[in-house]
Amino acid sequence: MTDKQNFTIGILTLSDKGARGERVDESGPLLAEMCTGLGEVIRTAIIPDEQERIVEVLIDWADNLRLDLVLTTGGTGLSPRDVTPEATLQVVDRLVPGMAEAMRLESLKKTPHAMLSRGVVGMRGETLIVNLPGSPKAARENFAVLLPALSHALGKLKGDPTDCGR
Repeated sequence: MTDKQNFTIGILTLSDKGARGERVDESGPLLAEMCTGLGEVIRTAIIPDEQERIVEVLIDWADNLRLDLVLTTGGTGLSPRDVTPEATLQVVDRLVPGMAEAMRLESLKKTPHAMLSRGVVGMRGETLIVNLPGSPKAARENFAVLLPALSHALGKLKGDPTDCGR
């Protein structure tokens, strides 16, 4: 892949308060800014923490919009309404556990609360779906862990035939 990437990206914020207009989404715009150089954010949305709705959006963005990357932010904790991982597991074909493990491992260096994150990473067709925490600080730190490997991962997902070890 070249240095200049052209991946299509969607950012889905899961927040009951955000969906009602009671909280400003800070994580979504922050993630969009971090995607500069990786590709173009062509879709964003803020929806409530409702599993069926999350599933609908993830399927639409992967199957109809055919986005290369979908970042979710929020809904990965232990609260009863935190259902993002369950929704993601419902739609992905295969998991990419190393990415989720890398985020938790790096986060554990900063806070023991990182072990409470239930975010997953998986593929639906040629779309990579990444669950990130809802707080701007945690979303930024977790996404930063993935950035060095993301263009390679997305290229492989799109069928890049080059050897990985060269």
